[in-house]
Formats: sequence, C-alpha cells, structure tokens
Amino acid sequence: MPRPEEIQIKGRLTPQRDLSALTWLRVGGPADYLFQPADTADLADFLRQLDADVPVFVMGVGSNLIVRDGGIRGVVIRLGRGFNGIEVAGQVVTAGAAMLDAHVAKRAAEAGVDLTFLRTIPGAIGGAGRLKAGCYRSYTAGVVPSATAGPRSGGIETLGATELGFAYRHSDLPEGCVITEVTLTGPAGDPDELAARMADQLAKRDATQPTKERSAGSTFRNPAGFSSTGRADDVHDLKAWKLIDDAGLRGHRHGGAKMSEKHSNFMINAGGATGADLEELGEEVRKKVFQDRGIELEWEIMRVGDPAPE
Repeated sequence: MPRPEEIQIKGRLTPQRDLSALTWLRVGGPADYLFQPADTADLADFLRQLDADVPVFVMGVGSNLIVRDGGIRGVVIRLGRGFNGIEVAGQVVTAGAAMLDAHVAKRAAEAGVDLTFLRTIPGAIGGAGRLKAGCYRSYTAGVVPSATAGPRSGGIETLGATELGFAYRHSDLPEGCVITEVTLTGPAGDPDELAARMADQLAKRDATQPTKERSAGSTFRNPAGFSSTGRADDVHDLKAWKLIDDAGLRGHRHGGAKMSEKHSNFMINAGGATGADLEELGEEVRKKVFQDRGIELEWEIMRVGDPAPE
C-alpha cells in the first residue's frame, strides 16, 4: 500500500503539521500528516488507497478538543472549502460538514426553518452530527434524518438516523468514518422571529459563558443526561457546573489551565497552558467531585493524541 505522500490527491497533504493553531484551546503537538481534501471524491480516493493500518482522525474546527502535546500519529483529516455548501428546500436543509453550526442556523432562519438551537453551539455541523450536539432541550438527533459519510475503506454512503445511532453527546459512527454532509429538517417559523430568538440566545450565552476566552465549550457532560432547557424553572442539581461549584472548584487552576470564573464547567487556557495542564486540571475536578458526591463526571471535550515525550 502507498504511503500517504505517495497517493495522488487534489487537496493538500502536510507532514508534521502543528495542530495547536487549529484548536480553540491553542494546544497540541503535530500530526504525522494533515489531509485537507478538495471534495468528496478526493476524500474517498485517498481513504481507499491509504494503508488500512494507518490511523485516521477526523478533526472539525477544533472547538471541542484537546490535542495532547505529543501530537497525533497517522493522518488527521480536516474538511474545508469543498465541504461548506448549504441548500434549503422547503423545510429540508442540506449542509456540508464544514459549515459552522451558527451559519446553518442563520441560513435556515432566513429561509423560515427553525434550527435556532444551533446558533450558539460552537463548531461545524459535521461535528454536531457526530456528537449529537444540543442545547435548550433540542439536539441534532431530533433534526438529522440522515448524513452522508466516507467510511475508512473509501467510498461515500448515506446513513440514516438508526445507523448514526444517536445517544446523549454520542453517535455510533465507526472510527475513521468522515461525515461529509448533513441533512436537517426543522419546523417552519417567521424569519424575523427566528432572528430575534437567536439574538436573545446569543445575549444569554455571552452573559453566562466565557466567550471571549480560549475555551472548548462544556468540559463535562451533565450527569442529568440533558443540556440546559433555557427555562427559569430549569433544574440544576445534576448539572456539571453545579457539581463543580459545590466542590469549590470554580476558578480552580492548574498551570496555565483554569476552570472559568464565569461558568465553572468551562475550562480555559488562561495563558501558556499545555495539553497536559488542561487534561490534568480536568482529572483533578473529576476526582474532587467524585470524592464529594460519588458522581463520576464524564469528559465532553475529546482528548486525543500522545502525551509529550519524557
């Protein structure tokens, strides 16, 4: 089988690509290779020819990710311009996987389709489809009837909701499978009302979350099994932020990593943090919450790659 650099491609293949600039937390070592395919055919051809023993990791916009300081072995695939189209037909929205969630929400709203919950979710729609993103009691599982994906063996397939296997913050896509396009459906709504709702959501987010800091969104999943409802009567007892607060860890720091003062379930790079700082801080939080409440917080931020060499 050919090595990655021996495969004929239309896109771009970069060896030893530093990944820190591609993650919102600005940490991480190099990938052996970073592949940015030109289009779906380029992606499928590359995967079909790539040695099956070479690991593949699919990276979105790096919004929910800690890349460890030693980097990632194998090929990291990152979709770009060839995967950011969007079309609206009636109540059906078809978006390329690289299209930002916020842009999908805005374009849908302009066409009178209510996907407003996506407006404040960081990341791209491919990642939202893979991880069942959601807020305000709405999730991609409820609006994604199908997705197009490139399996590790090559080719392009259409997968239905059953095959995607959605669960809370999770789907059952095989390792190395690349979502290339997502189909979404939403109820009809007045464009002006939808725009006003999104503006209100943004204002609430900016008031309660460290949106100006280097963060990766929510650090831990809510043990309650759902995200915020956005209602005044929302129950917080089993929200991750409440458990962290009760453990006295709001603002807790480890090296350059810190649990945000503004929202205690947001981990931030407070300056010069390494991937190890961030991961070790998270483990300190998990240990303390378990000691205090007997509840084992589960990471929502994905951690990938190798630690820095000794």
